[in-house]
Amino acid sequence: MITSTANPQIKNLIQLQKKNRLRQEQGIFIIEGIKMYREAPTDQVIKTYVSESFYKKHQKEDIWKGESLEIVTDRVFEAASDTKTPQGVLSLVKRFEYDLDDIIQGSTPLIMVLENIQDPGNLGTIVRTGEGAGITGVIMSNGTVDIYNPKTIRATMGSIYRVPFCYAENMQAVMQKLKKCKIQTYAAYLEGSSVHDAQNYKEATAFLIGNEGNGLTRELAESADWRIRIPMCGKVESLNAGIASAILMYEAQRQRRN
Repeated sequence: MITSTANPQIKNLIQLQKKNRLRQEQGIFIIEGIKMYREAPTDQVIKTYVSESFYKKHQKEDIWKGESLEIVTDRVFEAASDTKTPQGVLSLVKRFEYDLDDIIQGSTPLIMVLENIQDPGNLGTIVRTGEGAGITGVIMSNGTVDIYNPKTIRATMGSIYRVPFCYAENMQAVMQKLKKCKIQTYAAYLEGSSVHDAQNYKEATAFLIGNEGNGLTRELAESADWRIRIPMCGKVESLNAGIASAILMYEAQRQRRN
């Protein structure tokens, strides 16, 4: 049992929670909580840390995945956790490896293209909502927040395991690839000439969503096949990126369902 925060493993955990670079170097990310642990692909879980009280409560249950298990005192677990009220279980998980082709495959893909999204919660919400809406994947600019940020991981509520995603260095190259594959692209844009529910999303579709404060860059928006807007009442100028994404994704799902 680990009883000290000076333990090298605990020191590493604390740093992994904070530093994207370190997570990249070690090729892992951290999940926390019983739901995330239960849903984690067994072959991706490297090691699991559990608090002493959590282990005493669950040790006889059929939840363990057979990976290396480390018990730590409750006090040490709290120090290593990124949450205010730790549930008592966290794991190191191998990163997923996807490329652009994994996301655009299929006869009628539905893709989210995200440019410079900064809020971890927004990104996690888009991934989670996207799974519910039936998207085939997420493409992100390099300026988008780290999808393996602990806050993003929590916000996905497990969808991180099932929704393919990748980062792209050159967004214009991505747009060219989408056009080549006959995927219609729709930029969510305040100056869009068409309202979002006037378009047909039953064929291969990609929605472009921009930064929370500035929206899409003009260059990326103008490279899309269509620039669409979500009509709003009152004095509201724009919607949260996660909300806007949900409206578009579920409009596509509605059309494809009918």
